[in-house]
Amino acid sequence: MKLLLSFSFLCLFMQMAGAQAIYPEMIFVQGGKFTMGSDMGVPDELPLHEVILDDFFIGKFEVTQAEWKQVMDQDTSLRYFEGCGSCPVERVSWYNVIEFIEKLNLNTGLNYRLPTEAEWEYAAKGGNKSRGFRYAGSNSFLSVAWKDGNSNAMTHPVGKKKPNELNIYDMTGNVFEWCSDWYSPTGYADLKKENPSGPATGKYRVIRGGSWFSDNTGLRVTDRRSANPLFRYGYVGFRLCRSDKK
Repeated sequence: MKLLLSFSFLCLFMQMAGAQAIYPEMIFVQGGKFTMGSDMGVPDELPLHEVILDDFFIGKFEVTQAEWKQVMDQDTSLRYFEGCGSCPVERVSWYNVIEFIEKLNLNTGLNYRLPTEAEWEYAAKGGNKSRGFRYAGSNSFLSVAWKDGNSNAMTHPVGKKKPNELNIYDMTGNVFEWCSDWYSPTGYADLKKENPSGPATGKYRVIRGGSWFSDNTGLRVTDRRSANPLFRYGYVGFRLCRSDKK
Protein backbone atom coordinates (compact mmCIF):
# COMPACT_ATOMS: atom_id res chain seq x y z
CA MET A 1 0.00 0.00 0.00
CA LYS A 2 2.81 2.44 0.90
CA LEU A 3 4.55 1.70 -2.40
CA LEU A 4 1.31 2.28 -4.33
CA LEU A 5 0.69 5.59 -2.55
CA SER A 6 4.28 6.69 -3.13
CA PHE A 7 3.94 5.94 -6.85
CA SER A 8 0.67 7.89 -7.02
CA PHE A 9 2.19 10.91 -5.29
CA LEU A 10 5.24 10.71 -7.55
CA CYS A 11 3.01 10.69 -10.64
CA LEU A 12 1.09 13.67 -9.25
CA PHE A 13 4.37 15.48 -8.59
CA MET A 14 5.51 14.84 -12.15
CA GLN A 15 2.26 16.24 -13.51
CA MET A 16 2.50 19.32 -11.30
CA ALA A 17 6.09 19.80 -12.41
CA GLY A 18 4.97 19.94 -16.01
CA ALA A 19 5.94 16.46 -17.20
CA GLN A 20 3.70 15.35 -20.03
CA ALA A 21 2.12 11.93 -20.44
CA ILE A 22 1.71 10.74 -23.99
CA TYR A 23 0.13 7.50 -25.13
CA PRO A 24 1.64 6.56 -28.51
CA GLU A 25 -0.62 4.54 -30.78
CA MET A 26 0.29 0.87 -30.51
CA ILE A 27 -0.48 -2.13 -32.72
CA PHE A 28 -1.24 -5.51 -31.16
CA VAL A 29 0.97 -8.27 -32.56
CA GLN A 30 -0.27 -11.77 -31.91
CA GLY A 31 2.59 -14.05 -31.01
CA GLY A 32 3.52 -17.14 -32.94
CA LYS A 33 6.28 -18.95 -34.80
CA PHE A 34 8.35 -17.53 -37.63
CA THR A 35 11.62 -18.13 -39.42
CA MET A 36 14.16 -15.47 -38.51
CA GLY A 37 17.11 -14.59 -40.72
CA SER A 38 17.73 -15.04 -44.43
CA ASP A 39 19.32 -17.45 -46.86
CA MET A 40 21.14 -14.75 -48.85
CA GLY A 41 24.52 -15.79 -47.46
CA VAL A 42 24.97 -12.72 -45.25
CA PRO A 43 26.92 -14.08 -42.23
CA ASP A 44 25.12 -12.12 -39.53
CA GLU A 45 21.69 -13.15 -40.86
CA LEU A 46 22.46 -16.85 -40.42
CA PRO A 47 21.48 -19.43 -39.51
CA LEU A 48 17.85 -19.46 -40.50
CA HIS A 49 16.07 -20.54 -37.35
CA GLU A 50 12.60 -20.85 -35.86
CA VAL A 51 11.58 -18.35 -33.19
CA ILE A 52 8.53 -18.45 -30.95
CA LEU A 53 7.24 -15.14 -29.57
CA ASP A 54 4.57 -14.17 -27.06
CA ASP A 55 2.00 -11.48 -27.83
CA PHE A 56 3.22 -7.87 -27.71
CA PHE A 57 2.36 -4.34 -28.77
CA ILE A 58 4.58 -2.23 -31.03
CA GLY A 59 4.37 1.41 -32.07
CA LYS A 60 2.30 2.10 -35.14
CA PHE A 61 4.78 4.88 -35.91
CA GLU A 62 8.34 5.79 -35.05
CA VAL A 63 8.55 8.15 -32.07
CA THR A 64 8.38 11.70 -33.39
CA GLN A 65 10.21 14.90 -32.55
CA ALA A 66 7.04 16.31 -30.98
CA GLU A 67 6.59 13.24 -28.75
CA TRP A 68 10.20 13.36 -27.66
CA LYS A 69 9.97 17.04 -26.75
CA GLN A 70 6.73 16.47 -24.84
CA VAL A 71 8.21 13.78 -22.60
CA MET A 72 11.72 15.10 -22.04
CA ASP A 73 12.32 18.05 -19.75
CA GLN A 74 15.12 19.14 -22.05
CA ASP A 75 15.31 18.46 -25.75
CA THR A 76 18.43 16.28 -25.68
CA SER A 77 18.21 14.99 -29.23
CA LEU A 78 20.08 17.86 -30.95
CA ARG A 79 18.21 16.86 -34.06
CA TYR A 80 19.90 16.86 -37.43
CA PHE A 81 16.58 17.65 -39.11
CA GLU A 82 14.89 20.47 -37.21
CA GLY A 83 11.40 21.91 -37.42
CA CYS A 84 9.33 18.83 -38.24
CA GLY A 85 7.38 17.69 -35.20
CA SER A 86 5.78 14.81 -37.10
CA CYS A 87 9.13 13.51 -38.37
CA PRO A 88 10.88 10.74 -36.43
CA VAL A 89 13.21 11.93 -33.71
CA GLU A 90 16.87 11.18 -34.46
CA ARG A 91 20.27 11.88 -32.98
CA VAL A 92 19.22 10.02 -29.86
CA SER A 93 21.63 7.49 -28.42
CA TRP A 94 20.45 4.12 -27.14
CA TYR A 95 20.91 5.47 -23.61
CA ASN A 96 18.94 8.63 -24.43
CA VAL A 97 16.10 6.37 -25.53
CA ILE A 98 16.22 4.38 -22.29
CA GLU A 99 15.94 7.66 -20.37
CA PHE A 100 12.95 8.67 -22.49
CA ILE A 101 11.26 5.33 -21.83
CA GLU A 102 11.85 5.58 -18.09
CA LYS A 103 10.19 8.99 -18.01
CA LEU A 104 7.34 7.84 -20.21
CA ASN A 105 6.69 4.86 -17.95
CA LEU A 106 6.73 7.09 -14.89
CA ASN A 107 4.25 9.47 -16.49
CA THR A 108 1.88 6.81 -17.77
CA GLY A 109 2.20 3.95 -15.29
CA LEU A 110 2.74 1.59 -18.23
CA ASN A 111 5.74 -0.50 -19.23
CA TYR A 112 7.06 0.69 -22.56
CA ARG A 113 10.40 -0.64 -23.77
CA LEU A 114 12.42 -1.17 -26.92
CA PRO A 115 11.51 -4.20 -29.05
CA THR A 116 13.84 -7.14 -29.11
CA GLU A 117 15.41 -7.79 -32.48
CA ALA A 118 13.20 -10.86 -32.92
CA GLU A 119 10.05 -8.89 -32.13
CA TRP A 120 11.14 -6.18 -34.54
CA GLU A 121 11.70 -8.60 -37.42
CA TYR A 122 8.46 -10.49 -36.75
CA ALA A 123 6.45 -7.25 -36.73
CA ALA A 124 8.23 -5.92 -39.83
CA LYS A 125 7.42 -9.14 -41.67
CA GLY A 126 3.74 -8.76 -40.81
CA GLY A 127 3.50 -11.21 -37.92
CA ASN A 128 0.97 -13.99 -38.49
CA LYS A 129 -0.42 -11.99 -41.42
CA SER A 130 2.88 -12.00 -43.27
CA ARG A 131 2.81 -12.24 -47.05
CA GLY A 132 6.54 -12.79 -47.28
CA PHE A 133 7.51 -9.36 -48.60
CA ARG A 134 11.14 -8.34 -49.02
CA TYR A 135 10.46 -4.99 -47.37
CA ALA A 136 8.00 -4.12 -44.60
CA GLY A 137 4.70 -4.22 -46.48
CA SER A 138 5.76 -4.63 -50.09
CA ASN A 139 8.27 -5.98 -52.57
CA SER A 140 8.51 -2.41 -53.90
CA PHE A 141 10.60 -0.22 -51.64
CA LEU A 142 9.19 2.93 -53.23
CA SER A 143 5.73 2.24 -51.81
CA VAL A 144 6.87 1.77 -48.22
CA ALA A 145 10.18 3.58 -47.69
CA TRP A 146 11.92 6.91 -47.62
CA LYS A 147 15.44 5.96 -48.74
CA ASP A 148 18.35 7.03 -50.87
CA GLY A 149 16.95 8.28 -54.15
CA ASN A 150 13.52 9.46 -52.98
CA SER A 151 14.10 11.02 -49.54
CA ASN A 152 15.92 14.17 -50.68
CA ALA A 153 18.52 13.23 -48.05
CA MET A 154 16.22 13.92 -45.12
CA THR A 155 13.59 12.38 -42.86
CA HIS A 156 9.87 12.70 -43.60
CA PRO A 157 6.70 12.81 -41.47
CA VAL A 158 5.77 9.36 -40.20
CA GLY A 159 2.91 7.44 -41.76
CA LYS A 160 3.09 8.89 -45.27
CA LYS A 161 4.08 5.66 -46.99
CA LYS A 162 2.12 2.41 -47.24
CA PRO A 163 1.89 0.36 -44.00
CA ASN A 164 2.72 -3.31 -43.73
CA GLU A 165 0.29 -6.19 -43.19
CA LEU A 166 -0.20 -5.22 -39.52
CA ASN A 167 -0.83 -1.54 -40.34
CA ILE A 168 2.58 -0.49 -39.02
CA TYR A 169 4.33 2.36 -40.84
CA ASP A 170 7.96 3.13 -41.71
CA MET A 171 9.53 -0.12 -40.58
CA THR A 172 11.43 0.20 -43.82
CA GLY A 173 13.34 3.45 -44.29
CA ASN A 174 13.03 6.95 -42.79
CA VAL A 175 15.26 6.17 -39.78
CA PHE A 176 16.95 3.07 -38.44
CA GLU A 177 15.40 1.91 -35.17
CA TRP A 178 17.20 0.93 -32.00
CA CYS A 179 16.45 -2.56 -30.64
CA SER A 180 17.13 -3.75 -27.11
CA ASP A 181 19.63 -6.45 -28.15
CA TRP A 182 23.38 -6.41 -28.18
CA TYR A 183 24.63 -7.08 -31.70
CA SER A 184 26.44 -10.30 -32.57
CA PRO A 185 28.46 -10.19 -35.83
CA THR A 186 28.47 -13.98 -35.94
CA GLY A 187 24.71 -14.17 -36.39
CA TYR A 188 22.12 -16.09 -34.47
CA ALA A 189 24.10 -19.04 -33.14
CA ASP A 190 23.40 -20.09 -29.55
CA LEU A 191 20.26 -17.97 -29.13
CA LYS A 192 17.27 -19.48 -27.40
CA LYS A 193 14.20 -20.35 -29.44
CA GLU A 194 11.48 -18.76 -27.30
CA ASN A 195 11.43 -14.98 -26.89
CA PRO A 196 15.15 -14.49 -27.60
CA SER A 197 16.69 -11.28 -26.34
CA GLY A 198 20.13 -11.44 -27.93
CA PRO A 199 23.60 -11.95 -26.44
CA ALA A 200 24.21 -11.19 -22.76
CA THR A 201 26.95 -8.66 -23.55
CA GLY A 202 28.39 -6.78 -26.48
CA LYS A 203 29.93 -3.59 -27.78
CA TYR A 204 27.22 -2.39 -30.15
CA ARG A 205 23.42 -2.43 -30.14
CA VAL A 206 21.24 -3.64 -32.99
CA ILE A 207 19.58 -1.14 -35.33
CA ARG A 208 17.00 -2.23 -37.90
CA GLY A 209 14.97 -1.07 -40.87
CA GLY A 210 17.18 1.15 -42.98
CA SER A 211 16.97 4.93 -43.24
CA TRP A 212 16.66 7.95 -45.50
CA PHE A 213 20.10 7.26 -47.01
CA SER A 214 19.96 3.45 -47.26
CA ASP A 215 20.22 1.49 -50.48
CA ASN A 216 17.85 -1.35 -51.36
CA THR A 217 19.91 -4.02 -49.58
CA GLY A 218 19.82 -2.16 -46.28
CA LEU A 219 16.03 -1.95 -46.41
CA ARG A 220 15.32 -5.69 -46.30
CA VAL A 221 13.32 -6.86 -43.27
CA THR A 222 16.10 -9.31 -42.40
CA ASP A 223 19.00 -6.86 -42.77
CA ARG A 224 20.96 -6.28 -39.55
CA ARG A 225 23.10 -3.31 -38.63
CA SER A 226 24.82 -2.17 -35.44
CA ALA A 227 25.63 1.14 -33.78
CA ASN A 228 27.51 2.42 -30.76
CA PRO A 229 24.87 2.89 -28.03
CA LEU A 230 26.66 6.03 -26.81
CA PHE A 231 26.53 7.80 -30.17
CA ARG A 232 23.81 9.96 -31.68
CA TYR A 233 23.22 9.51 -35.37
CA GLY A 234 21.11 11.63 -37.71
CA TYR A 235 19.70 8.46 -39.23
CA VAL A 236 18.76 6.47 -36.09
CA GLY A 237 15.54 6.78 -34.10
CA PHE A 238 13.25 4.24 -32.45
CA ARG A 239 9.75 2.90 -31.93
CA LEU A 240 8.22 1.65 -28.72
CA CYS A 241 7.15 -1.80 -27.65
CA ARG A 242 5.07 -3.12 -24.74
CA SER A 243 4.13 -6.53 -23.38
CA ASP A 244 1.42 -5.66 -20.84
CA LYS A 245 -2.27 -5.99 -21.64
CA LYS A 246 -3.38 -2.47 -20.70
